Amino acid sequence: MKKWLLFLLPLIAFAGLLVFLYQGLFSDPREHKSTLLEQSMPQFSLPDLMQPEQQYTQAVFKGQVTLLNVWGVWCITCAIELPYLTQLQQEGKHIVGLYYDQDIDPDFGIKTVSRVQQEVRQKLAQLGNPYAFNIFDVKRDLSLDLGVTGAPETFLIDQQGKIRLHHIGDLNPRVWRNKFEPVYQSLVGTTQ
Repeated sequence: MKKWLLFLLPLIAFAGLLVFLYQGLFSDPREHKSTLLEQSMPQFSLPDLMQPEQQYTQAVFKGQVTLLNVWGVWCITCAIELPYLTQLQQEGKHIVGLYYDQDIDPDFGIKTVSRVQQEVRQKLAQLGNPYAFNIFDVKRDLSLDLGVTGAPETFLIDQQGKIRLHHIGDLNPRVWRNKFEPVYQSLVGTTQ
């Protein structure tokens, strides 16, 4: 009896490991449920990237459906999505940038705010500017509160300031059509 048990334990452990790994083959690493869905935007008070004397709070998300796009000039995928975001903005979508800068962090080297502003102007002039304004998340406090894992990430926020959708990765025509557009249309349809 003990010999069978000694033989079966490693076999059962191996079978369990196979099941676990098999499930991983079919999961999307960019797909995770945000705990903030259907919650109001976290409280914050952060400056405008280009006009630091201008402060924004979560109140800026009330009254219209907004795409909050987390981005940075250092992010290659963000640069790839900028032209499509600009197209969405030209179609009437309200897009706000949450500028996520790693270069102000001492671990990455120190940049002045004016240097960051210059880089942002250049990038947006080159690839298009979809943003109504950019919130400067200097210490990444809002990004942490939102559960941001990197850039780009996009949040769909309704007229009451509630987060309705969260997407990790670039926003492209396929993602817009399959994931965002149905929710966006249901939100804007309620105000028309």
